[in-house]
Amino acid sequence: MSDTQTFEDPTAEAKLGLGIHAAAMAVVCVVVLVGNTVATDNTLSQGFVGLIALWALCMIGLVLTKVVPFKLPSVAWISLVGILATLPWTPGSAWILDKVQHVNFLTLATPCLAYAGLAIAKREIDIAKESGWKIAVVAVLVMTGTYVGSAIVAELFL
Repeated sequence: MSDTQTFEDPTAEAKLGLGIHAAAMAVVCVVVLVGNTVATDNTLSQGFVGLIALWALCMIGLVLTKVVPFKLPSVAWISLVGILATLPWTPGSAWILDKVQHVNFLTLATPCLAYAGLAIAKREIDIAKESGWKIAVVAVLVMTGTYVGSAIVAELFL
């Protein structure tokens, strides 16, 4: 072995660049655009402009995640950018709100939630193998409790 070889930590998470994030969000926007057009009365162009505005806000938040000296999660930066961009005294906020209102939240959340449900890391598989049947019992109880609790809240307050 030479002195110049380096070994990577197999447990270290890969850091994705802005280009990969931009491309992934563009793919999600295309899926959302199709769903938004089919599920709502909005036109293709209305949904497209709204998604471009959301994509731009997300990219600004991701850039801030990379360049700001103190570290916050990217979701915090993206949320902060979105909040600041839509404050009444922010120039252009009325335009952003007008365009984004044509994007239905459920169609926006569906591909993200689908990916989150399908994305299973090797570490999670290892945990499931170690836990065995006990994790299945806990999962069923948690899902049942969440459903029953939600039904009770809906009955009482809605």
